[in-house]
Amino acid sequence: MKLTVLTENVAGGSFCAEHGLSYLIEHDEKTILLDTGHSDVFLKNASRLGFNLNEQVDQIVLSHGHWDHGDGLRYIQNKPLLTHPKSFMKRFRKHDHTNLGLRMSRQEVEKQFDLQVSATPVQISKHIFFLAEIPRVNNFEAQMTAFVDENGNEDFVPDDSALAFIENEALIIVTGCSHSGICNICEYAKKISGVNHIKTVIGGFHLKQNNLQTKETINYFMREKVETILPSHCTDLPALAAFQNQFSNPFVKTGQTHQF
Repeated sequence: MKLTVLTENVAGGSFCAEHGLSYLIEHDEKTILLDTGHSDVFLKNASRLGFNLNEQVDQIVLSHGHWDHGDGLRYIQNKPLLTHPKSFMKRFRKHDHTNLGLRMSRQEVEKQFDLQVSATPVQISKHIFFLAEIPRVNNFEAQMTAFVDENGNEDFVPDDSALAFIENEALIIVTGCSHSGICNICEYAKKISGVNHIKTVIGGFHLKQNNLQTKETINYFMREKVETILPSHCTDLPALAAFQNQFSNPFVKTGQTHQF
């Protein structure tokens, strides 16, 4: 499996960066675009790497309905787009009520893409799974939220999802932001795929401090004997440092290509 980092918070070499995430993934003779960041940076970096996304992408997957993962959808079209049905809900930050949902409405997305929504897992190919809504099963993740919906109810981002890939009888898990908890995601990926060995985890872990949740996450990865751990995007420096100290993982930057 090949994963190319098109958008990421950290710039690599001569590539642009922004607060956002977009990965181009090639596996099972399919090319999947996971998220698009919030501008056309993903297209610019793809072009610099020699990709023509309008021609090469078979499937777009939106991990959840936040601006920094989906507002780049404005710059691509006429593709199958898979996401959770609640990705289009209106949502705001608690502290200042600023919008953090998608700029495009569901109606606008339906005009621009072949939209498929699912709250239950979708098998994209023999070895690729869209996990859809992630069960929140442990007691240290997804316990608090900084977001509310348009009615003022707490928004725990129920649409948060991820992709799971099977490679040589092991799992590669690729996540956007892990609002549902990266350990919850990993456990659900094992259940849905029927594969218990996790080889690689890459993406946003939504960990901000070296706190109990970060420590429990590190312990989980150690118990699972995960070989490659690549936290990125919404994983802030104190948590990144904790992962670096434990696993000596490289930093994820735009323009990188990872072979798993």
